Amino acid sequence: MIKFIDLQTQQLKIRSKVENRIKKILDHGQYILGPEINELQNKLSRFCNSKYVLCCSSGTDALLLSLLGLGVKPGEGILVPSFTFASSAEVVPLLGAIPIFVDVDKSSFNISTNSILEGIKSSKKHNINLKGIMTVGLFGQPCEMDEINKIAKNNNLWVLDDAAQSLGSTYKGVPVGNLAKVTATSFFPSKPLGCYGDGGAIFTNNKKIYEIAYSAHLHGMGKDRYTYERLGMNGRMDSIQAAILIEKLKIFNSELKLRSKVSKQYIKVFTELNTEINLPKLISNSTSNWAQFTIVLPQRVNRELLREKLSLKQIPTAIYYPIPLHKQKPYKNFPICCDGVKNTEFLCKNVISLPMHPYLTLEQITYICKNIHQLLN
Repeated sequence: MIKFIDLQTQQLKIRSKVENRIKKILDHGQYILGPEINELQNKLSRFCNSKYVLCCSSGTDALLLSLLGLGVKPGEGILVPSFTFASSAEVVPLLGAIPIFVDVDKSSFNISTNSILEGIKSSKKHNINLKGIMTVGLFGQPCEMDEINKIAKNNNLWVLDDAAQSLGSTYKGVPVGNLAKVTATSFFPSKPLGCYGDGGAIFTNNKKIYEIAYSAHLHGMGKDRYTYERLGMNGRMDSIQAAILIEKLKIFNSELKLRSKVSKQYIKVFTELNTEINLPKLISNSTSNWAQFTIVLPQRVNRELLREKLSLKQIPTAIYYPIPLHKQKPYKNFPICCDGVKNTEFLCKNVISLPMHPYLTLEQITYICKNIHQLLN
């Protein structure tokens, strides 16, 4: 069977090095906040050209720590795309703030600049003190950050980039991690750069944001261990996860090139077959880490039936995401932008993600494409 994500092949390349690093941790015994944490933070800082990096316990906690660093207060509004994973939205009401759901672009899957403007109108309509925009680099590519940062500046808003899926990508030559006031990412195992458990990180060039987040991830710790300056949380990263990420980071650039090659092969084969689907498109002057290869099916297609038939042919698929966040039970009572989220609702009904990892062969890609083409005709 073709693997949706192939972590085993990757592990074979680095296993002995990972085992050596884990042995060192077992020897020194600093399982929490060991020297591997600083080593990883320094390497990530150089990788993203970000002045401050804080590794933490998960991508969700990275978002939460980012919001704490930004000083979010109860009742304040934050624009969030409805077409994303729950983490993007859930951290907002956890702090008593209000997510205002906005739409995405149909071709890039990322937050729409026009919808951001409609979201600003919606915040005024509901008399919400809007403070920020959360961008989400869905499926691997960054958002239109120049335009978004311009809108933010004109409306006195900050931008938090949820890069759980887009770390390793670039926008106009600038790496993700350095495109917004603060960036949060996830190292969940299935991510292009993932550990073997949970992990995350925040990136910023703002010293104050970093210092607040650093304190908050240690229960609000002040100058010493049992002095607290603020409400905080247990957001620390395990030394073992940092060690794994250090070794994975060494092969990350080569894997990004392989992912790009796989995406180009998918697009080439599908295009030659003239298959009736919409293929993913990159915005101009950007690169993607191709966290997912997501296509949009014709509306006439029964997606679940297609998935069942592909499964019988040993082709795994996934749906990201079947239900928009604004229709989910915890978020139904939060506002949406003035002109609605029609693109989000369309995509939730019609997207399907195909196997995507650096080690897919052209033979496997061709097999996947041809079977989809045949089942659609």
